[in-house]
Amino acid sequence: MSEKLMREALIEAKKAFLEGEVPVGALVVKDGNIIAKAYNKVESLKDPTAHAEILALREAGIILNTPNLSGCELVVTLEPCAMCAGALIVAKITTLIFGAMNKNFGAVNTHTSLLDLDSFNHKVKVIPSVLEEETSQILSDFFEKMRNKNL
Repeated sequence: MSEKLMREALIEAKKAFLEGEVPVGALVVKDGNIIAKAYNKVESLKDPTAHAEILALREAGIILNTPNLSGCELVVTLEPCAMCAGALIVAKITTLIFGAMNKNFGAVNTHTSLLDLDSFNHKVKVIPSVLEEETSQILSDFFEKMRNKNL
């Protein structure tokens, strides 16, 4: 099930890629159903908080008519940064499923583990590295395209 959902998140990441955004896609899933989808829109919205995770959480809150997303999973193609990991705690997401490790800003496994801190009143279960090769590849392809474009 995690791989099937990650493939759906990759579809969102491909939309970002085509729009010149860092290709990250995210889904909010409840009871096995996708209730929200999003992809990075930082550049198009000129908004540093317009990460796929944040946009998907916002949409899910509107659809469910609550900021409390307990019982929901977030599926994202890239390990969340500190901002997004914090949002998962505040939203009370039950499970995080992610693909590629985030070598620059990863705040779940790579640089720190915000979701494991005992000081927060909510714990998020983490399932890392789902379809890691595919999720890493789209990021590599994007940054290679950007480097070649700037030559």
